[in-house]
Amino acid sequence: MTSSVSDPRAPGAADTRTVDVRLAPAALGAWAAALLAVRVAPDVSLLVAGAAVVLAGAVTAVVVRRRWTAWSGEAGATAWALALVVGALVALPTAAQVQGRASGLLPRLVATGAEAEVTGRVVAPPQLLAPAWPGAPPRVRWSLSAQRVREPPGARTPGWAGPAVGDVVVLATTDGPGAAERAGASPDVLEEPVFGSTVTVTGRLRPTERGAREVAVVLATRTVVVQPPRAWDRAAERVRRGVRGLATALPGDAGALLPGVTVGDTSRVGDDLRAALRTSGLTHLTAVSGAHFALVGALVLALGALLRAPPRAAATATAGAAVAMLVVVHPQPSVVRAAVMGAVGVLGLALGRPARAPAALATAVVVLLVLDPWLAAELGFALSVAATAGLVLLGAALTRRWAPRLGRPAATALAAPVAAQLACGPLVLVAGGGVAGWGVVANLAAAPAVAPATLLGLAAAVVAPWWPQGAAVPAALAGAACWWIGAVARTAAGLPGAALPWLGGPLGVLTLTLAGLATARLLLHRPGDAVRER
Repeated sequence: MTSSVSDPRAPGAADTRTVDVRLAPAALGAWAAALLAVRVAPDVSLLVAGAAVVLAGAVTAVVVRRRWTAWSGEAGATAWALALVVGALVALPTAAQVQGRASGLLPRLVATGAEAEVTGRVVAPPQLLAPAWPGAPPRVRWSLSAQRVREPPGARTPGWAGPAVGDVVVLATTDGPGAAERAGASPDVLEEPVFGSTVTVTGRLRPTERGAREVAVVLATRTVVVQPPRAWDRAAERVRRGVRGLATALPGDAGALLPGVTVGDTSRVGDDLRAALRTSGLTHLTAVSGAHFALVGALVLALGALLRAPPRAAATATAGAAVAMLVVVHPQPSVVRAAVMGAVGVLGLALGRPARAPAALATAVVVLLVLDPWLAAELGFALSVAATAGLVLLGAALTRRWAPRLGRPAATALAAPVAAQLACGPLVLVAGGGVAGWGVVANLAAAPAVAPATLLGLAAAVVAPWWPQGAAVPAALAGAACWWIGAVARTAAGLPGAALPWLGGPLGVLTLTLAGLATARLLLHRPGDAVRER
């Protein structure tokens, strides 16, 4: 199960490069198993896992006896047998996690819609939501990892308590500063908790959709911080608060985009700018993605090379910088996924060996799904995998194809957005987006500003808590880069054909996928290919 790609270094000659995708079925098996296991009863997952192991054993036995006659041959049969085994290995721990979430007092209270006190650690910081209706107070949404649940005083069975498992979404209204004092409560009752702090939330429980990461929704009426965050979480919050403070001194789009490009905080991005970013295909620049970790890692490696540091020291420093970045932007599932995908993409490009990159990507997918099977249902995970696959497969091939004419730096800069748009286009359509007609051009125009905005913004964020005046200089430079990104987004969104109309639904996704495959084939086509095929 290998595929060939063209090598422009030898014009007119057949390419000997092959891309090994034998682990792709294993990743697909893990993905399918995770999607199924989080939605069905644990007993069903165990039954399916057992059947997969038996079937994998049967396929392996047939392969050993060399009686396999399917289209994929012996190597393909082995790959699909591995996919069945990997799927079973994902389904088994997932079934155990689902069983743990379905046991105890919390799911019983959720089923009855009771009021409860849920104690846990904040794992997603508060985000401001639009009012439920015109004139309603603003709302905030955040998540906590539940540790304990108790029925509050006055309930039908007061005092019942027990351990709790799973994430809980908290929805609360806020009337702004002073609401707690006006309500006659202590100031911490309506305080928005900091990431990593332990809180007790009182409110009515509501169920979530089957297969959702969260086990319940709490319509909060009271929130009390019972334990402050850990030291590193407090340090990360100071850094993030420093970025927000620096952004307030910058005008317009510069101040709106700086927190997003730096640490993924999009709370200052207005609706008009958000729409322009979406239409121009630049939304990914304001979300923590693999590019953040790739830029930080590349900077640390470059400094290590400049200082002639030993390879082991450079690798250790790079890993330390990645961990620090993870703490600052908060190690939420989406961020951990972005870090892993970014590492895979950088590894594939750094090695210049596309045959190894798909195997690394498949391995990363399997490991992530074993640790967090709920990623399988998240569109962000699918987009990350698709973008990384496009980068290490199509992007690398396009770079080699265009390098003789454009030079390797220019070819790499052009290949990355082309590959990402072709790979992610159908998934963006699934999310309700459209086809960005100027997406590649906008990404090329914004690309020179991405690294300065991210790295200078991070430098300002680190310096701000200790030396605010010194942080103003890199913040202003990062703000200028952010202004350019905003200007590119608004200009591209205003051009004719910025949002190309496309057929919706599954048929639209299928046609866009086929169009992307055809486009990729045309881009990799060499004028002499047809002659050689005859």
